[in-house]
Amino acid sequence: MSLRHRHLRKFSSFLPHSSSGYHYQPSRRLLNSVASSSSHLLQQCNGIDTRSSERFSVSFRHSTTSQLSQVSLSETQLLSFLKSALDQLQGPNHCWLNKVDENKEFLKKDGTFIVVAGRFFQNSEKVGCNPAVIFEKVKLLQQRFPSIQVIGFQDCSSVCSADDRSQLIQLIMEEYISFPVLFSNKNFSKLTEEACFILSKDFKNSLVFHEKDLDIAMLNKAIEELSVQYHVNNIALHKSSWSKEAEIIKEPHFCTVLQNLLLYFPACISTDESGKRLFLSDSNHHRIIIFDGDGKILDCIGSCPGFEDGEFESAKLLRPAASFYHETEDCLYIVDSENHAIRRADLERRVLETVYPTSSIHKKSTGLWTWIRSKLGFTSDDDVKFEEHDSPSLMCPWHLIKTEDNFLIISRSFETLWVMDFELGEVKEVVKGFPNTLEFCRHFILEKVSLLKKMPDYLLQQQRDANLAREGLPYAGLISCVTTFENHIIMCDTVSQGVLKLNRESGISSSFQFSNLGMLGLPYWLSFPLESFYAVATGLSVRQTDHIQQFSLLPGRVDIRLSIDIPTDTELVEPLHESCIWCQARGAATELSVVENVAGSSEKVGVAQQWYDELDNLAFWAPESKLVVEDENATMDTNPEDERMHIDCVVNTSPGTSEVIIYAALYLKLRRNHALQDDNDQEKFAARIANILNPKENERFDGKSCTKFLLKSNRDLRDLFFIKPLHVRIKLNSQDHPKADNSKDIVLTDSSLNIDVSLN
Repeated sequence: MSLRHRHLRKFSSFLPHSSSGYHYQPSRRLLNSVASSSSHLLQQCNGIDTRSSERFSVSFRHSTTSQLSQVSLSETQLLSFLKSALDQLQGPNHCWLNKVDENKEFLKKDGTFIVVAGRFFQNSEKVGCNPAVIFEKVKLLQQRFPSIQVIGFQDCSSVCSADDRSQLIQLIMEEYISFPVLFSNKNFSKLTEEACFILSKDFKNSLVFHEKDLDIAMLNKAIEELSVQYHVNNIALHKSSWSKEAEIIKEPHFCTVLQNLLLYFPACISTDESGKRLFLSDSNHHRIIIFDGDGKILDCIGSCPGFEDGEFESAKLLRPAASFYHETEDCLYIVDSENHAIRRADLERRVLETVYPTSSIHKKSTGLWTWIRSKLGFTSDDDVKFEEHDSPSLMCPWHLIKTEDNFLIISRSFETLWVMDFELGEVKEVVKGFPNTLEFCRHFILEKVSLLKKMPDYLLQQQRDANLAREGLPYAGLISCVTTFENHIIMCDTVSQGVLKLNRESGISSSFQFSNLGMLGLPYWLSFPLESFYAVATGLSVRQTDHIQQFSLLPGRVDIRLSIDIPTDTELVEPLHESCIWCQARGAATELSVVENVAGSSEKVGVAQQWYDELDNLAFWAPESKLVVEDENATMDTNPEDERMHIDCVVNTSPGTSEVIIYAALYLKLRRNHALQDDNDQEKFAARIANILNPKENERFDGKSCTKFLLKSNRDLRDLFFIKPLHVRIKLNSQDHPKADNSKDIVLTDSSLNIDVSLN
């Protein structure tokens, strides 16, 4: 699904650059895309010959620009090595991580590439770079040039050891890295000791930009010139850094199995003291969880990754970060980090809307046909018109501080601060530079740091920022993950994937034990909304099926019962809610009801079920006289001796073939063995959870690296909640209706199917 934005094809005045010893002199036009940095760019290029020509001319000259380095043998070897490694997931000298194997587009060796080389998961004090700054620049380039392929490169002594992988897991989760990373035991220290960007076309004619001295405008300029030089028309340039096409969202592939943790990088939290509510940004699940002081989940904002306003069940966020509750309005203001936006959730109406930036598409009335066309990506360019602002757009915002009249919005790297007028919703001032940002909001940061210092030392040491430590504020990056609630200090734990509370009087800390998990519904990554058909077409992975079975039977009513054996050594956190089950009948079958024998019905219907109900009503509409409808629930056999979990559904079949698809999200935790009081082997618990999360262990994400990642937690892993997905497909082949004795009437039959499913 993608909206076709109008691509800007007016390129600015092409100032000369040097590449591989060649000097290209393009024609001069008005500079548009990098206007904010044009004066600095002109100063850098004053010493370069600026002769104009209608066609590119080539002359042998050395670069005189400080950001560009003449291509060395090491760089040439690296590009050659990258090209040779594209076809193999792992070899004697390399290993790909975070790479989607099924994506055939990535295997193409032609196109425009940006290689980000460095030693990112090591201590930034040692390698002299701040990963947050580097990846913010990468995301900016990906926003402006969506078709450019980005590759990360890291050299290390061992190829993809478990330690390397576990560190990379944490980095990918923190920085939300969606591009593939190549590990190699070959020595490219000249490039990786200090991070650099290598821009190339077909792994040739490369430009090297050292991150320390990088002007992002210079890199933008080089990409634009490269597209003109090689007549590349598919490097689409976005007019604004925040504007996003409605497309399949690329998520970190290497950490896919960690999606099945209850919380997946819970990064920020805020409170409503009067209403006794807390608002948790479950960032990498792209949702806001609202819960009370006892951990009971009250509501959830966000259905799946994307950028869409609407009711809480259908609205979309992309990695929400800090939030602020406005008591007078009863609204929650949310930093939508990867959408580079500020959103507002009306908690009374349960509606999410965009505050900044604004777009005319939100003001247009939408009918059914408009909705279908937008989902299929056929919305015309004129339908999406972004409003222009005199102030710069947000880029990777993360923190949010409310002053008397303004919002202070800060990037995760603390390199940029935006001052937004609260009433007008406009950015009126931008503060650039790490020291200036800290100085501007130092007193607000110190207030939060005073709370953080009361938390356990181990928790702070695991999340301290080395770059902020040099400024004397090692915990400043955690200001949005701590708050106060009643007599407690509440803090997000992004290492243990939980939320801690510290009693101010007793000094005792504990983790929240969440309940009422049915409010979360069926997770988006288990369902198959319309966008997933495009994902399959583009080679993205599809969830595995736990059980497939085929039956031949007579047409009529079919009662289906699934008897499910959950993994050994585990137990359900709480009874399964209907909102966590999704059932769909396709072909010659119609669904009548879904019932499970553990919990009653829920008022909240899963988002995935809503998708298919709406689509089926459109695609499989038939006159009412031909539809079979029964207002009846399936019966349940509650045998107390049967410890298995049961899911029942009822369908009506007609002659022909049909399929019943059942998804469910089972919330589990490890079972405590009370007979063994001294059994507290956390390594064994971590290995067991890793095996359940990733039963078909592969080279990309093996059990050892997952175990090491889980062991970083200081909590008892038997208290860790996780999801075990259930995916069952039942294929039915219905014969013709049997005839009555008079050979005129048809006989309707009732059938029942008992299906055993094991998740061990």
